[in-house]
Amino acid sequence: MKTTNFKDSVKVNQILPIMQEHFGQSMNLARIKLMALLLHALCVVQTVSLHKLADAMPTAVDKDSNLRRLQRFFAKYVLDLDIIARMIFSLLPVKTGLVLSMDRTNWKFGEFNINILMLGITYKGIAFPLIFSLLPKRGNSNWEERKKIMERFIRLFGAECIDCLVADREFIGKEWTGWLNSRRIRYYIRIRQNFWIVKPSTG
Repeated sequence: MKTTNFKDSVKVNQILPIMQEHFGQSMNLARIKLMALLLHALCVVQTVSLHKLADAMPTAVDKDSNLRRLQRFFAKYVLDLDIIARMIFSLLPVKTGLVLSMDRTNWKFGEFNINILMLGITYKGIAFPLIFSLLPKRGNSNWEERKKIMERFIRLFGAECIDCLVADREFIGKEWTGWLNSRRIRYYIRIRQNFWIVKPSTG
């Protein structure tokens, strides 16, 4: 049995009430406590390796016991990603005039393509990931996939809190910018040098 650091336990206890507020209706207390321990461990080791996370969890039980708890949790429980998004949003220091940031990352795990479309909130130069979508393909997203993730944000938090959207040059296209214009969402998107720009007000 290992000893726990008092400061680490205090940090977990600070996270716990926030998580109970959001997950209390859909998850029992034991699972909520495990998630609080996991969040703390993620901040400490900054990796998603379950072995390292199990070792960093501030509990009195040994690493192997923590590892089995984590494995059972991820094998049997499906997290409600909307609840996670709402919890992150509740912790943000600002709730209006938001600068949304859209990005995509693509890598391979063996032969399997992992392609994630992400929507975050930018605050003081840092983007806080909020909503993501796993794309069932490799390469760029299409405008309907971008529209879907934006509509999910609007459903959860409303359009009135958005100041603008920023994105890189892959997030272009007539249908996509047309949809943003129709929703009156301002955007700042990098474009290639050989692209023509049409002002929505003049066509």
